Amino acid sequence: MKKTLVIAEKPSVGREIARILQCHQKGNGCFIGPNYITTWALGHLVTLADPEAYDDRYKTWNLTDLPMLPPHMELVVMKETAKQYSIVKNLLRQPDIAEVVIATDAGREGELVARWILKKAGWRKTIKRLWISSQTDRAIQEGFRNLKPGKDFDHLYASAESRAEADWLVGLNVTRALTCKYNAQLSAGRVQTPTLALVVEREKEIKQFIPKDYWTIHATTQGFALTWKDKRSGQNRFVTKATADALIAKLAGQSGEIIDIKKEAKSELPPLAYDLTELQRDANRQYDFSAKKTSSLMQQLYENHKLVTYPRTDSRYITDDMVPTLPERLRSIAVGPYADLARPILKTKITPTKRFVDNAKVTDHHAIIPTEEYVNLGKLSSDERKIYDLIVKRFLAVLSPPFEFEQTTVTASINGELFTAKGKIVKRKGWRYVYDGHGDGHGTMADPVPCDNDQAGAEAEPDQTLPNLQKGSKINIAAVKTQAHKTKPPARYTEATLLSAMEHPGKFIEDQKLREAMGGQIGLGTPATRADIIEKLFSSFYMERKGKEIVPTSKGMQLINLVPAELKSPELTAKWEQQLTEISKGRANKDQFINEIRRYTTQLVTDVAGTNQTFRHDNLSREKCPECGKFLLQVQGKRGELLVCQDRECGYRKSVSMSTNARCPQCKKKMKMIGEGEGKTFTCICGYREKLSAFTKRNEDKKSSMKKREVSKFLQKNNDEGAINTALADALAKLKI
Repeated sequence: MKKTLVIAEKPSVGREIARILQCHQKGNGCFIGPNYITTWALGHLVTLADPEAYDDRYKTWNLTDLPMLPPHMELVVMKETAKQYSIVKNLLRQPDIAEVVIATDAGREGELVARWILKKAGWRKTIKRLWISSQTDRAIQEGFRNLKPGKDFDHLYASAESRAEADWLVGLNVTRALTCKYNAQLSAGRVQTPTLALVVEREKEIKQFIPKDYWTIHATTQGFALTWKDKRSGQNRFVTKATADALIAKLAGQSGEIIDIKKEAKSELPPLAYDLTELQRDANRQYDFSAKKTSSLMQQLYENHKLVTYPRTDSRYITDDMVPTLPERLRSIAVGPYADLARPILKTKITPTKRFVDNAKVTDHHAIIPTEEYVNLGKLSSDERKIYDLIVKRFLAVLSPPFEFEQTTVTASINGELFTAKGKIVKRKGWRYVYDGHGDGHGTMADPVPCDNDQAGAEAEPDQTLPNLQKGSKINIAAVKTQAHKTKPPARYTEATLLSAMEHPGKFIEDQKLREAMGGQIGLGTPATRADIIEKLFSSFYMERKGKEIVPTSKGMQLINLVPAELKSPELTAKWEQQLTEISKGRANKDQFINEIRRYTTQLVTDVAGTNQTFRHDNLSREKCPECGKFLLQVQGKRGELLVCQDRECGYRKSVSMSTNARCPQCKKKMKMIGEGEGKTFTCICGYREKLSAFTKRNEDKKSSMKKREVSKFLQKNNDEGAINTALADALAKLKI
């Protein structure tokens, strides 16, 4: 009897699919059933070959051997996952396997994972595609009833392979060129370099910024405040204090008159549904989660808990055919704190507008929304619960009515000068009630809510409670005072604002035609890759976190000065992403794209080799490398401070201090750990010090929540220096560049 082989992307997904397809017999790296055999990848099992696979001379890094331009890109089995590849290959060669169903993640990279396995194994038979947006039993069953022909996704595969080959050609060649030219661990790539350039350019703007003084004038009367405005320009700033003081003298002792009261009924539409980038932004703003952490938590909610739809989406809309599923999704989340929010929506006829339902704005996947799966909140970890809370509340907000209020603007005249005040009366909280969580939807403004505008919080005239005023009435002025201010430099990027800049880099592109052609749709990287790019820039020591702010290191700033100008502009990757999108839609040719990349790679290597610039390590420590004798570099890693060898071929590294979650018993702040072996010691900025052995014994004696095994686990986690990648290791990782 002929069977179908199903290839999932991960074991966890493979097991779930196997259960639904009645594949109950456990095999070697697979599950076997009467009609299906389900197996899985472990992420990528097959990848592009290392440079040395094409020519022995590439085993050593030499500038004269560049560029590396293999006539055909070869695939190799990854050593780390070779055993699982062998299992999949042998299954593909079984005579009873008649067709393959690709069940990897429904996206560009998921397509590449499966297609490279099939290509390397020499599969020539039928291919079908499971294309679903959630991992619930119902979604999987429905997906298998509606399998799509594999050829429908040939263009998506061509786009994915084009991206991988282009990143190999540009990334590895430029990385080797920079590293050999300057004998330093330097790497570059079409997405990471322009992203770093954004951070470096912002830092330059901040350092070059010269603050300027300005003044505003405010009058207080009858329990509210008025702000002076220029009659002609509407501006409220004075550039000299003398001018402001002169006006204060003119207004001293004067009364005022209400000359206009304007009341407007206004409404504020609900926010758009989440795509991955917007969710990562909100998680960073509210919980200080990194983009990488949010992606990881989302994958857990999607794969393991099956509570949310496909996370790596760039759409914020759903399609018409999903509207009938909305009541069931609402019923599934109507538990705990969400019950009182969901029930009113369920009692009314759900008629979402184009703000949520728009077929034209959904490409591969729709917005992130809850599934129909019943939720047991108690099974979620604290961090999973936070992300789930964001998604559920955004879903409820999108389905809620607009926020309605009455905006009152009062204009007064004081000795001929114009003053204004604003007040707001809430008529109906609408969607904002979701973020307030109590009351009847009327009354004062809700608590702060997520905002799509990264400039939220900019200086503006505040809303206040205004008394009952009449036009023409006189008002007594209690005081008129100036307030001194200084102009502020642009804010440093946080992960939230950097994600925004990566998503919409159009304003950084000088080519107006290209900027207009992009229409805000082409960004640096994709929702699926942006978190990894940001993390790589941290792990390569090109930038570092200072609180929530992102600051470029000296190494990062020097790198941007060393790379060719075109590579650090968002323009290049915008052009690439535009062409990759066209390839995925069958409107552009892969071979033409790769040939263009080859020519461009040659130009980049020539540019690097021809410069006369120098690279200087300005983070040298006084400690020498025990292996090669060169001075070690002091760097700030993800988990703490490190000393790493400046020689790229040596690779020695040593931990100096590690950030921990252990709290100081005196000031309750998080402590660092220094030292090695039995000398490991916790230290705090307040001066407290405690040896690890004493720390462990103290907590054992108190029978606190940190048991001995948790201390051991904590130490194991904090000793995991393998989680920190060097630029050289990253370069050799090829597809991560």
